[in-house]
Amino acid sequence: MEVVGQASDGHSTVELARELQPDIVVMDISMPDLNGIEATREIQREAPGVKVIALSMHSAKRYVTEMFRAGASGYLLKDCDFDELARAMRTVADGKTYVSPSISNVVVEDLMRTEEKIEPTAFSLLTQREREVLQLLAEGRTTKQIALRLHISPKTVEAHRLRVMNKLEIDNVAQLTKYAIQEGLTSSEP
Repeated sequence: MEVVGQASDGHSTVELARELQPDIVVMDISMPDLNGIEATREIQREAPGVKVIALSMHSAKRYVTEMFRAGASGYLLKDCDFDELARAMRTVADGKTYVSPSISNVVVEDLMRTEEKIEPTAFSLLTQREREVLQLLAEGRTTKQIALRLHISPKTVEAHRLRVMNKLEIDNVAQLTKYAIQEGLTSSEP
């Protein structure tokens, strides 16, 4: 195995995946600017031959489920040993899906509850652009900074923010930030 690139945020990860076309991207979920779930979606859209393995500290159902929905081929926890990571990479390279035994119960429980009411999440309620704006707001970016980052006007950013607030029935940025953290769009780390 050979490491061909490293990125520190979601946008850079997508750009490198597009440029380098690696066999596998090992993706963190909690990244600045564009979280790992959204980055995985973009990679699957722009470089569909690239496989993504989530390597995350998050074991909650929402993270695991959303990563697989985004197109990930594997999911491991950051505290796994190197042998497990290597096994996951070989499994995914062989065209199979890898789920760490430490989170397999989350996947099985999710399958068993398919008949139960599915609670709406940020990924089912909001558009991709709305999720991007929400993440950047939650990371403390101003309207102007978000507009520059996303190449849209400040008025468009405000319109997205208002739609997000209406859809989520949240009326302040502090609650939006809390929601974004709970949904895995960003982390509480600076």
